[in-house]
Amino acid sequence: MSRWELGAPEWEALDRMRFATTEAALFRNVTIILMTAAGRTKVSIARDLGCSPATVDNIRSRYQEYGREGLRRRKSPGRPSRATAEYRAVLRRTVQTPPQHLGYGFSTWSGARLGQHVKRQTGITFSEDQLERLLHQEGFSVQRPKHTLKGKRDEGAYEQARQELQDMKKKPWLRRVPTC
Repeated sequence: MSRWELGAPEWEALDRMRFATTEAALFRNVTIILMTAAGRTKVSIARDLGCSPATVDNIRSRYQEYGREGLRRRKSPGRPSRATAEYRAVLRRTVQTPPQHLGYGFSTWSGARLGQHVKRQTGITFSEDQLERLLHQEGFSVQRPKHTLKGKRDEGAYEQARQELQDMKKKPWLRRVPTC
């Protein structure tokens, strides 16, 4: 593509747009236009910005057709998500509430349990994989629980047994012989 001529006001407007954004795609798109105006080739722009030459072509075309607004991200195609704002609010609230406070007999949420509870509240159901993606989008991480008996065992008896085991490991001749 031949060198584009950008007037000083347009160059300044693009430069301000580039440094005012926190959106990586917009920064890249404006940079593509500025590099094109500076005389860079499509291949060198694509290589330096880590995108394909087809992306450079697409951005150039959108800029020529729509101007600066063509550089912004368009709404992604496809149907809107079934995860409504209400669903996300219920999901956030539920994850932050211990299951026992909601009347359940378990202490940690699993994907299936969480999905069933939120389904009862909202009527909307998702697979466990999609539920994990939604949780991640809401800033939560999914972890495997570590199951222990701590809190359900007799701590005194546990500590005594642990000490006896340590003694047997160190001095096997001190093992007690059980009497019947």
